[in-house]
Amino acid sequence: MKSIVSGKLRWWIIGLVTLGTILNYLARSTLSVAAPTLKTEFAMTTEQYSWVVLAFQASYTVMQTVAGSVLDALGTRLGFFLFAVGWALANMAHAFATGWQSLAFFRTLLGATEAAAIPAGAKTVATWFPARERPLATSMFQMGTSVGNMIAPPLVAYCILVWNWEAAFIVTGLLSLLWAGMWWVSYRDPAAHIGLSDTERKLIEDGRGDDLPEKPASKRAVLRSRSFWAIATPRFLCEPAWQTFNFFIPLYLVAVWNLDLKSIALWAWLPFLAADFGSLAAGLLPNWLMRRGAGLLTSRKITMTLGALCMIGPACIGLATSPGMAIALFCVGGFAHQMLNGALMTLCSDVFDKSTVGTATGMAGTSAWVGGMLFTLLIGQSADTFGYNPLFVALAALDLLAAVVLWGLLRDRGRELRAAA
Repeated sequence: MKSIVSGKLRWWIIGLVTLGTILNYLARSTLSVAAPTLKTEFAMTTEQYSWVVLAFQASYTVMQTVAGSVLDALGTRLGFFLFAVGWALANMAHAFATGWQSLAFFRTLLGATEAAAIPAGAKTVATWFPARERPLATSMFQMGTSVGNMIAPPLVAYCILVWNWEAAFIVTGLLSLLWAGMWWVSYRDPAAHIGLSDTERKLIEDGRGDDLPEKPASKRAVLRSRSFWAIATPRFLCEPAWQTFNFFIPLYLVAVWNLDLKSIALWAWLPFLAADFGSLAAGLLPNWLMRRGAGLLTSRKITMTLGALCMIGPACIGLATSPGMAIALFCVGGFAHQMLNGALMTLCSDVFDKSTVGTATGMAGTSAWVGGMLFTLLIGQSADTFGYNPLFVALAALDLLAAVVLWGLLRDRGRELRAAA
């Protein structure tokens, strides 16, 4: 391995994390593609489906904080492995559902085990990358979230059309199980990795000189940090958009445009391809801004704000005159969200110590998923009555508010530390 990846091992490591994130989101997105089939199979209403989605969101919300703490306690290698095996088995268990209640139970198990993916990615970035490379490293594993969603429509639709809906959950679960074995064999922290060259080790360590000083190094310090709430609150406001795209695009296309399963497989992956480009923008733009004089935190805040402004696109979905136009506006939304979310996740690696970044990311994730869960409840109660259009306008308004909150709360770290003193 050393001769192949010498000097670039950190990028191979984040590539492995990215693959895990792809399979994590493929597993969770299996349900959204299979939802029209399962609604017919189990005679589910949209409200009952929203409760199934809510079961996943509730357990994921609680476990984000727990998973982050487990990763900090057990280490990234063992912790991520255990959670990956858990979500693989939980996903395959969906094949045994017999109604919306049992489906909700298996979604609860899946949410509890999938919660480790983003904290594990952030912890890996904080451990393996110098400050200037973190936006691009974060954008790489964040791209896995949209790639997983992008793969899901054609793969799941194929499984359903060729075999049955049960096969879709078995296949996507087995892929995650295979990845868990790869992770266990391949991953080590930098201090223990025999493939890490002295040159790359020095690059990683020297790059920490660009880091912020005096990062919170305990859970209590994280919670008392103004920086934590500057990240957690915008994530609370922004997450509803991504969860709506994840769980409701296929149902929207069926309800509003009467598309069938083959058409959904043809169209529904495009917003997640656009989201990949949003993740890439979140990785490249901050460094471009820093080269032109922007500070570390300011470069992240500008990136997040530009993403929030782009969310005006999906707010106009109600004006769409064709499914193609609606998908195009969803694509703008996918790009926008991953751009702003990539900036927010990078900030966790920037402002927290590597010993607490998993915990901090997990707690911020809990805040995000509370927001997503509340919005899912709103969709379940109102979509059949009032339609989806007012909800898309609300998503854009929440993201713009999140940008205002970020600028208001996140100060230059030097000034913040002097104020605290």
